[in-house]
This record gives sequence, C-alpha cells and structure tokens, in this order.
Amino acid sequence: MKRIFENLKVAFKSLNSNKLRAFLTMLGIIIGVGSVVAVMSVGAGATASITQNLQSMGTNVITISPGRAEPRGEGGGPMGRFGDDNGETIDAGELHLEDATALHAKATLLNEVAPVLNGRNSTISYMSWSGQVSVTGTTQDFLTVEGYKMAEGNFITESDVSNLSNVAVIGNTIAEDYFGKIDPVGEIIKINGKNFVIIGLLQTVGAIGFGANPDNSIYIPITTAQNKLYGTDTVDSIAAKLKNENQLDASIAEVKSILRIQHRILPGENNDFSVSSPTQFLETASSITQILSLALGGIAAISLLVGGIGIMNIMFVSVTERTREIGIRKSLGAKNRDILIQFLTESILLSFAGGVVGVGFAYLISWVLKSLSSLNSLITATPIILALSFSTAIGLIFGIFPAMRASRLSPVDSLRYE
Repeated sequence: MKRIFENLKVAFKSLNSNKLRAFLTMLGIIIGVGSVVAVMSVGAGATASITQNLQSMGTNVITISPGRAEPRGEGGGPMGRFGDDNGETIDAGELHLEDATALHAKATLLNEVAPVLNGRNSTISYMSWSGQVSVTGTTQDFLTVEGYKMAEGNFITESDVSNLSNVAVIGNTIAEDYFGKIDPVGEIIKINGKNFVIIGLLQTVGAIGFGANPDNSIYIPITTAQNKLYGTDTVDSIAAKLKNENQLDASIAEVKSILRIQHRILPGENNDFSVSSPTQFLETASSITQILSLALGGIAAISLLVGGIGIMNIMFVSVTERTREIGIRKSLGAKNRDILIQFLTESILLSFAGGVVGVGFAYLISWVLKSLSSLNSLITATPIILALSFSTAIGLIFGIFPAMRASRLSPVDSLRYE
C-alpha cells in the first residue's frame, strides 16, 4: 500500500510539473468521455420521454386502425393501398360505427369501446375571437377509455350521439384562451360556422404521445362530426379499454376475430385493419433509441482511442526526458517492475483524470442542449461508469508500451544520457 501511495505521489508531481502538456494530453479523453456520456444521456432521455408519453396513453388501451400492419393472413403492410402476392392492388379497408358496436356487443375481454374521428383542424369562434382548433368526434365511452376527468359539466352522452346534438366538451387551454375568467359551460361557440353549446370542461391532461394535446382540443358527438361537419360515414380509429391488461394478446386476438367476421374476411385473406397498443409502440421506440444511442456512442468513442494515442506519444516523450532519472532510480536499487508500475500509474492517472473532467463536460453539454433545444437528456450512472472504465483501460493499454520501454533502459546508458 505504501508503494502505491508513493507511485501516486511521484505521478502527481510529474504531471504537475507539466500542467499544460498534461491538459492537452487529456483533451482527447475529455472530449471522448464527454461525447459518449452526453450522447447516451440524450438517448436515455428520449427513451424516458417516449415511455412517459406512451404510458400516459394507458397501457390497457388498444387502438384499431384501418389498414394492415401485420404478416399476410393476419393483416400486414402499411396503411393505404397494398399489392398482394400477385401484384394486384388491395384496398386498405375502412372502419365504421357498426364495427365499434359489434366490438361492444361481442367482445368479452373489453370494458369500453369508443370510435374516434381523429382531431381535425376546424375554425372556432366565440364573440370576437376565432382560431384553428383540433376537433375530435367520439362517443360517451371515450372519457372512460382514455381515463380523462371532467373539471366541470358533463361529457358527451349516448343521447347526444343518437340525436346528433350540437354539443361540445372543451379542453382547459381553450377555456383559458377563449373565455378567460368566464365560465365556458353553457356558452355557445361556432365550429365551422355551426353553433355548439359547451356542456363540459375537461380537467388538465397535458400533452400525450405523438403531439396530441387534449387541453387544446374540442370533443363533439361522432355522429354530429360525421353528418354535420365533415361529411363522412367512416371513423379514423376505435379505442378500446381492456378488462385485464395482462390479457393483451388474447384481447387483440378476440378483436381481430370479431372484426374479420364483421368485415366478411375469408380465412387466409389479409385483414383490412390493424390493432396496436402503447406497449408495442414503446418496445419499438425504445429499441430504436437504444440502437441510435449505441451507434452514436460508438462513433464518439473513437475520440477516446485518439486520446489514448495522444497519451502514448506523450508518455514516450516523458520516458525520453526522464532517462537520467530512470538511470538514477535503477542505480539506487529500483527494479524494472518498479519503473514499469511508475509509468503505468502516470498513464492511468492521466486518462482517469481526463475521464472525470469529461463527465463534467458531459453535464455541461446536456445543460446546453436542454437550454437551447427540446432535447431531454438523462445522465445515469451506467454511461459514466462505462466511460470512466474505458478511459482508464485506455490509459493502461496505451501506457504499457512506454512503461515497458522505460523499465528496460540500461542504468549505465541512462546515466550517460544527455
């Protein structure tokens, strides 16, 4: 232990006598470690952000969309129009209110089913204020499926849907932007020139996945949206809440079975719809961000190798400069092993110190990215440990050759060296 402290003391003294050279030598390690940790922290932050957004959508909710996204025979391919194995074009298919009704009546593993006419930018006006707002058509079950809560008033009812009522539920942001301190419930707004009575105000939800923001949306009966505003008999998607989130696969299989019958799809034919869940999106998104983080981290790690080469060159220079010192130490009884360990200690100390400063540099990069952009970084212990371990290993690997050269110098030749 005493010898270790003595080696560290000599190493600190040697590096302190050449501060500028030591810093320039560490620069490659500093940049390398900082880049690796910063890149991996951005990847971890992106993964955490995606996870939070998708979990906010509910892990027990599935979404049925028109179009195929699965292998042949189970429904495959992107949404739109498709070519089959014979090169013929196949329609993507459509979803209707009757599909949601069939799922609600026949599915045993679903709690609630809500058809959705996804948010369409529409012109709304109230008194002298007007603007573009996302308007979503849906049914009474939407509130339960999505897990939203009312701050005031009521949500859309089954009667509203049946009677094509001109009623609307608004988000918190719209209430603040258009009504200020006025209670919006009971007020009349115009959507694309048609009067709607506000019957409810949602509690603040915040932004959810894929840019959607319920706080800045208006919800109206889906039948009203189809027949009075947008002129369509289809729905964009159907959201369904599972009775048991542990039965995700069984629930998806049941949904597919019901819809294949509903759409009169024969055995062996492709589905004209797809079923997805936030869990599937989460797995895919996490996999992509991890691959990108590793790839970018690997590229950044190249600078660590460059830093290691710099350390090796400087250590060779140090050996040459301290040839007489090595000769004196050997003449006083130092063995080759002692010289080897001494120079290795200096090399490892140099790279480890660079790694520590590099971690501080990574925190600085993360802070700048967070301040100047929307990138979210999350620095965890894992990349720090990996980067410091790698930088220390580089000091060991690239320091071994100069240390071996120093240990093999002849004491007589070293003392004669000028």
